[in-house]
Amino acid sequence: MVIQRWQSVLLLVAVILMGCFTFMSLGQVQSDAFTFNFTTCGFYPEGQPTGTAAEPINTWYFFAVSLLSAVLPLIAIFCFKHYRLQKNLCLWTMLLLVCVVVIGAVLGYQTIDGAYVSWSSLVCAPFISIIAVCMALSRINADYRLIRESERLR
Repeated sequence: MVIQRWQSVLLLVAVILMGCFTFMSLGQVQSDAFTFNFTTCGFYPEGQPTGTAAEPINTWYFFAVSLLSAVLPLIAIFCFKHYRLQKNLCLWTMLLLVCVVVIGAVLGYQTIDGAYVSWSSLVCAPFISIIAVCMALSRINADYRLIRESERLR
């Protein structure tokens, strides 16, 4: 007997939020000379350069961790018959989401010295995803207990 209800919805919410977080703009970084678009792939100068062109700053590691934190809950949705694997995927996802928050904070505040950061509302996505994955994990544990009790009664 397999029960799969709300945890699939909660994990799907985490997948969608982290997918948007990975591929959309996270904010603007205003330095003295340039305005940079901040994404998980890096900092890219906006507009046409006048004089010296600013070089983009690549952050492939931020992109990789963010994308992985979107893929793991998607895999966990389809592992509903394997309780331990689904639970471990949720735990690894929470760890990666914490890493995404830490990397984003470090990059946003320390990459370009003396710059003003204007954050997008999308930076809340990892925090909401952590909550969704925690709730999904509690639902997975509750369903597993329900299955064990029903098998014990047979």
